[in-house]
Parts: sequence; C-alpha cells; structure tokens
Amino acid sequence: MAQVSFEVAGRPYTVGCREGEEPGLRALAQRLDALAPVATRASGGLSHERTLLYIALMLADQVADLERTPASGVPPHLLDKLAERLEAVAAALEEEPASA
Repeated sequence: MAQVSFEVAGRPYTVGCREGEEPGLRALAQRLDALAPVATRASGGLSHERTLLYIALMLADQVADLERTPASGVPPHLLDKLAERLEAVAAALEEEPASA
C-alpha cells in the first residue's frame, strides 16, 4: 500500500492508497486545498474541523449542480418544456386534415 502526504488548509495529512493512485490523490487534495481560503473565511476560522466541513459542503454543492444539469448541458426543466412543445406540435399535426 502506498502512502501520500499532502496539506489541506495548512494541516498535513498522510493517507494510504493503492499503488499508482498517488497522483490522482494528490490532485484531489489540491482541489480541496484550493477551496480552503473561502472555507476558512466562511467558517470564521473557528476550527479546522469547521473549515473541513465547509469544504465538504462546497463540494456537495458542486456535485448537486452537476446532478441538476446533465452532460448535455441542458437543464432537465428545459428538456421537459421542449418535450411538451414537441408533443403539442405532434398533436396539432395529427388533428390537421390530410391533404389529398
């Protein structure tokens, strides 16, 4: 098992990981540390645990945003409106008398 050391919000951590996963884990730690200044201000600098909580909340918010917007980049409510309009057009076309 490999070990990776890094800092988040000025505190050192060492965690275990599988061989070869070290670069990915370091990249994730850098993402966490990039959120640390905002999280520290939001937490009032009261405690490191509170700062980590705010980092987790910011990441959860980002995940929620991604879940609300599919990979197509079109929010689900717009897809629903588009589907409704297409159904209305199809219904209108079905109602028109067929031309001879």
